[in-house]
Amino acid sequence: QVQLVESGGGLVQPGGSLRLSCAASGRIFSVYAMHWYRQGSGKQRELVASITSGGRLNYADSVKGRFTISRDNASNTVYQQMNSLKPEDTAVYYCHAVGEILPGQHFDDWGPGTQVTVSA
Repeated sequence: QVQLVESGGGLVQPGGSLRLSCAASGRIFSVYAMHWYRQGSGKQRELVASITSGGRLNYADSVKGRFTISRDNASNTVYQQMNSLKPEDTAVYYCHAVGEILPGQHFDDWGPGTQVTVSA
């Protein structure tokens, strides 16, 4: 089983910045892609940003130009730099990873989430 642990959440004022981190550990052969999702109170979980092992990026329209996803393949760690934060960015942010623990044996795991609150 692969464990994902997020860190870096907290309370920030509108216009501020936060950097989230997520480290994947356990038996890992390869990681295809890592993602950040978020779920606001009373809302559905939504995809925020994705990065593949080859470096292909994808962002939700609502965060383009403000959030930047990156990863360190050697340590299976994904980051999300969040700038110009808005109150509507308030949510629990979840890390998600898919890959293989052995060739042909896939994993699809989530972290427990980290709270981001944007408020004056």
